[in-house]
Amino acid sequence: MNYILQLENIMDCDEVRKDLELVRELNLPESCITAGYVRNRVWDVLHGYDYETPLNDIDVIYYDPTDITEERDKLLTKLLNSADKKDCWSVKNQARMHLRNQVAPYESIDDAMSRWPETATAVGVYLDELDHTRIIAPHGLDDLFQLKVRQSPKYTDTAYFMSRVSGKQWLTRWPKLTMVETMIHNK
Repeated sequence: MNYILQLENIMDCDEVRKDLELVRELNLPESCITAGYVRNRVWDVLHGYDYETPLNDIDVIYYDPTDITEERDKLLTKLLNSADKKDCWSVKNQARMHLRNQVAPYESIDDAMSRWPETATAVGVYLDELDHTRIIAPHGLDDLFQLKVRQSPKYTDTAYFMSRVSGKQWLTRWPKLTMVETMIHNK
């Protein structure tokens, strides 16, 4: 079975479907649920866990250069939190995140995700208009499914990458993970 089918199968449950439908109802351009929501589920399944690792947040990203106000994201976050009692939604317009990250503007969510610290985190899912689960993965799905923690090639802050891995205790929580050493020079 290829990784796309595996990911579609892992995400094929009522809770995920409900979450994806909530995000789709916002009608945001290029929107998806991403990061730990996807990564943690895959790693939990590949570790054979009978439970899901609790989420700190549910990351929703979209790309809309016509309104890059933080207030809009706060309103969208509030809408999702009031529609769903998980109270951990976090919505971010990737058309403005370059300001926080002090880099050149991103061109799309794919471009923004390609610059995230880890390859396995840069995976998003969404429902298309025909109710099919679609995947965005600028670095592919190999590292996610091969349980590899690798710094994204476009992410140059190795110290921050290492602090994320350590601080989130991924190697303890998911002991089958392997750190992949990559030589990335800060620019």
